[in-house]
Amino acid sequence: MPDVQKTQALYDVTRKWFAVIPPIICPLNFIFDAPFGRFAPSEDSIFLVDGIKAWIFMELVSPTSFLYSFLSSPLSPTSAGTAPPLSLAHPPTLLASLYLLHYLNRALISPLRTPSRSKSHIMVPASAVLFNVVNGSLMGAYLSSPAARAFLAGAFARPAFWAGVGLWALGFAGNIVHDEILLNIRRNANAKGKAKKGADDNEDAEGKGKAKKGKQEHYAVPHGLLYRFISYPNYFCEWAEWLGFALAAAPVFSVTSFGAFLATVSPPWLFFLSEVFLMVPRAVKGHQWYRRRFPDYPKERKAVIPFLL
Repeated sequence: MPDVQKTQALYDVTRKWFAVIPPIICPLNFIFDAPFGRFAPSEDSIFLVDGIKAWIFMELVSPTSFLYSFLSSPLSPTSAGTAPPLSLAHPPTLLASLYLLHYLNRALISPLRTPSRSKSHIMVPASAVLFNVVNGSLMGAYLSSPAARAFLAGAFARPAFWAGVGLWALGFAGNIVHDEILLNIRRNANAKGKAKKGADDNEDAEGKGKAKKGKQEHYAVPHGLLYRFISYPNYFCEWAEWLGFALAAAPVFSVTSFGAFLATVSPPWLFFLSEVFLMVPRAVKGHQWYRRRFPDYPKERKAVIPFLL
């Protein structure tokens, strides 16, 4: 069997498992909290790692895997091992640039601008690395494949393609601006913490010996834009982003049967669906956490989908 045929078989098996596993994990995530962020363990452990460094490492895996796969065209019988046309006039390459732009922000710009992040249990970056290797590799293989080239032939003349790209851009911008609201909460908390620490140090120097308080607060009720309606607009906007990407990049999968779904679902749609399955439990439990933590939390606010959930 030629190498491309073996690669195609591995691609199809991985793609199908990637379609099955997130729906299985989804209900488990309603029971068990992923140990990072507001659900990070409160006690020190050798298994806790720096939140910002772990985030950067695990998220850089996705664009790295994607680039390796995209530039090697592993599913192309005629050009395996060579890169597709690296021009934005080539629709798959334009979509590849959108994928990389997302991860430039997610893996580097956003965490490097984050003033603080809770420690994370080592299982979180470990599982994220596995997810990102699979997702990035599948996405790169698909966008450099004959199937993607066939679907995207003449894409620039199709309004549906630009509608998908526009939805991606809207979701990308929405994700950034809502994350910025959360970052400002952390910046304000850090500024207050530093001012308090300075005041306590001055009192110690004067011999008052006032005890210092421990862990600083990094959470408050966010307001503005879609926070008026939901607790997790950054999740909602990320879903919009990858829904738009999938609409632009790949045909919609069949829902006539489970077998037809597995046969037709492609990596762009798998990415969108897996994000929904894996993030809904986190959003619902985080929304409940907000309500417990803040008695005045807006009662009309939903968790992640305006007016619905």
